[in-house]
Amino acid sequence: MSLSKSQLKLITSLSKKKYRIAANLFIVEGIKVVNEFLNSTFELEHLFCVDDTEYKNQINYTLISVVELKKISNLITPNNVLAIFKIPTINFIEKEGLVLALDEINDPGNLGTIIRLCDWFGIEQLICSKDTVDCYNSKVVQASMGSLTRVSVFYTDLEVYLKSTKKTTYASLMDGENVYKTTLPNNAVLVMGNEANGISNPVLELLDKAISIPRFGNLQQTESLNVATATAILLSEFKRGN
Repeated sequence: MSLSKSQLKLITSLSKKKYRIAANLFIVEGIKVVNEFLNSTFELEHLFCVDDTEYKNQINYTLISVVELKKISNLITPNNVLAIFKIPTINFIEKEGLVLALDEINDPGNLGTIIRLCDWFGIEQLICSKDTVDCYNSKVVQASMGSLTRVSVFYTDLEVYLKSTKKTTYASLMDGENVYKTTLPNNAVLVMGNEANGISNPVLELLDKAISIPRFGNLQQTESLNVATATAILLSEFKRGN
């Protein structure tokens, strides 16, 4: 078996969001990450591999050459397998506990890392503004390292959600209350803002409280923390006393 022209066309088209939405499909690459998705509730559409030893039990798979894998891979060094999965339909039902919300996060690497952080800290629900980067972007999927199978990501109008939630809402700001001196509840919403501009004003106006991570350097000249790094620190603090 080999890669057909129609398969090549489909796979290369999935690098763009509009085609992922139209086909309701996304790409997962690499043995470890593909296996995470195969062992999850995500539904496999088709799998392409250069060695079928591990995947002979899959009904929908095609054995391809290394050259063919390089044609369809988004990785600099392709890792033996590429799979196409169906994008699931996820209905949001707010649960008790900490919810993380992202306002206009643009960088795929940041979103992928944040999804991993949610998985690590037991945050089951991640809410994204509609203009946050697509979680099924290949770079996001790779950076999340399989954590996307355990974290529910919802895209919605963030302002509408914040108006409806009964949880206490927190903004991550440079001039908020020192997070290390703040008592943080278990049942809350933490909002992280855009890499360059922070939380947008319409969203900021809806938030109850502002918290910040203090700078300890002598010169106090560091402008800001990377949003994924800041998220890690704040999630740790929310979880520390709960």
